[in-house]
Amino acid sequence: MLPWIQLDTAKIPGGGELRLKSRGTEFSIMLGTNELMNSRLSGSEEALATLAFERIATHKRPHILIGGLGMGFTLRAALAVLPQDAKVTVAELVPAVVDWARGPMAEIYAGSLDDPRVTIHVGDVGALIAKSKGQFDAILLDVDNGPDGLTREANDGLYSHDGIRKSKSALTRGGVLGVWSQGPDPYFTRRLKDCGYGVEEIPVRAGRTGRGKKHVIWMAKS
Repeated sequence: MLPWIQLDTAKIPGGGELRLKSRGTEFSIMLGTNELMNSRLSGSEEALATLAFERIATHKRPHILIGGLGMGFTLRAALAVLPQDAKVTVAELVPAVVDWARGPMAEIYAGSLDDPRVTIHVGDVGALIAKSKGQFDAILLDVDNGPDGLTREANDGLYSHDGIRKSKSALTRGGVLGVWSQGPDPYFTRRLKDCGYGVEEIPVRAGRTGRGKKHVIWMAKS
């Protein structure tokens, strides 16, 4: 078996470090001992986009905000289903992740960053949400391994009552907040309901073929 090779590291604003590793054609992004994503497992990240689009399909010229570029799985899945007059803003906190997308992992991204519908915002998705009022038809968050600040503590605010209300304020009427998680969290479901969302908690397999561990996606409609 091929050994893992560390290709690069990147500091996370506020603390912590990401590590990009490869093994043959496989890539992994690690935070400490936690694997945040792997290029072989993209099914649930793709479902985050497709499930959201199903719920806003009647919206004209939809504008989607994706929190976390990652390996681009959610972005590519969104571009595959969105109309040509749609807009996709991707907020990525760590500039090196964008560099990795255009560098060692360019083949995985398949030119998606150059799609004319796409705008890359290098910065905190929470800050962008807070200053956006009624702007997005869907907000898709995949910046941690679930509704807590694993990547950095400041992300906890995204999943608090206040953060959830800010996301709701940033959505259009009938818009959707989608959140990816490695597992269930009944307290987060409760907070979404407390803030007036209609909530679906959907189990999705990690692999594209319906295999692998089950992840959870919340679809919360405003």
